[in-house]
Amino acid sequence: MTYTDLPFDTQDASKILSEAASGADDGDIYVQRSRSEGFVFDDGRLKSATYDTSQGFGLRVVAGEASGNAHSGELSIDAIKRAAETARQAKRGYTGQLDTGPVPTNRQLYKPIDPTEAPDFTVKTGLLAEIDAWVRAKDPRVVQVSVSLAGSHELIDILRPAGETFHDVRPLVRLNISVTLEQNGRRETASAGAGGRAAYDEWIAAERWQGLAMRALRKAEVNLESIPAPAGEMEVVLGPGWPAVLLHEAVGHGLEGDFNRKGTSVYSGRVGEQVASKGVTVIDDGTIDSRRGSLSVDDEGTATNRTVLIEDGFLKGYMQDRQNARLMGVAPTGNGRRESYDATIMPRMTNTVMLGGKDDPNEIVSSIKKGIWAVDFGGGQVDITSGNFVFQCTEAYLVENGKVVAPVKNATLIGHGPTALSQVEMIGNDFAMDDGVGTCGKAGQSVPVGVGQPTLKVGGLTVGGAG
Repeated sequence: MTYTDLPFDTQDASKILSEAASGADDGDIYVQRSRSEGFVFDDGRLKSATYDTSQGFGLRVVAGEASGNAHSGELSIDAIKRAAETARQAKRGYTGQLDTGPVPTNRQLYKPIDPTEAPDFTVKTGLLAEIDAWVRAKDPRVVQVSVSLAGSHELIDILRPAGETFHDVRPLVRLNISVTLEQNGRRETASAGAGGRAAYDEWIAAERWQGLAMRALRKAEVNLESIPAPAGEMEVVLGPGWPAVLLHEAVGHGLEGDFNRKGTSVYSGRVGEQVASKGVTVIDDGTIDSRRGSLSVDDEGTATNRTVLIEDGFLKGYMQDRQNARLMGVAPTGNGRRESYDATIMPRMTNTVMLGGKDDPNEIVSSIKKGIWAVDFGGGQVDITSGNFVFQCTEAYLVENGKVVAPVKNATLIGHGPTALSQVEMIGNDFAMDDGVGTCGKAGQSVPVGVGQPTLKVGGLTVGGAG
């Protein structure tokens, strides 16, 4: 499908939008048509296979801090007219000047393929059964295997009041393998996954899924030998790649424009101040080819950017959508995102990373007198206003006098985002992105994201454990 496939006249739609947005600051029509599928192979059998198609549009009129939003699953001029009548109520008593629209771009950061079309159903489900059998044959301690494969294909069209149009084709694939091992009556589960904006072929190649399976097996095996995690304040080393999810939650959300415009972030009004240790540079980059969090254009039509948030410890700026950027008197950064056509636009992260330094990762670990080396993470949460965070480690090790003593179980990292950034003591030269599994939640909306970082040493975090 291409832009011309829209089942209504785009000129008529833009005219309706223009009339509704007259006297407002901004407005657009966001059209989304999507196909998605998912397969789960669990306990030796295909547990579920789903396929879904959806379509709809959201029409928005922005006036100052107000935003009128209306949506419909019906793609017709009549539905657009009804939505315009609702959304235009946002500008009651308001007189503004329509903002200049985004600059068009021909950049395409991923191939416009449809993962739901090929390979066919039997190939996909057969692959899951093959992975299950391969993992069970690899280790006799395996008692449970769960494999999931998901793909989606979205056609995005954004119409502006002046008649400009923006188009994007967004593929997304994810493969996940979970393994449970049993030894001497003890069971441990671990998982590994990968994905991105590419065809299935890249992620279902044998070397790719076998590598994921071996990683899941190794993590489960490590956890079988784990001891209870110690508790207290201590040195913590974070591994490269996915552990940057802590950076995403504890720091990234606090650098989104809406929280800072409203003064509810710990980083509000602090541009130009030192907010992290020297050497710490944090960037949100939506322009990396084929990454899970990348977008050719955001959900307002603005080209995504490589936005420097913190440079050498100093706060440089925030992630912005168009509305918050206008209200704060800065340029949008291409971070306007929405979960779907029926959701509202918010400034959101894309791929949020901390750049690498010069320290050797082995030397970073060996510098620990007594602390935790956190290699992998599960979930976590942060309070945007206070900056406090809590994260669960899924693979971590106790280190004493530079030596790894044993893997630990149930280690929880507790801290304060700005304080943790100011306590970064060593930055590794082994920068890595995550494997493409991140999903970010905010205000009830979920969007795909990426994270990345090198090995980092933080001077002191509170570790919650068994004591």
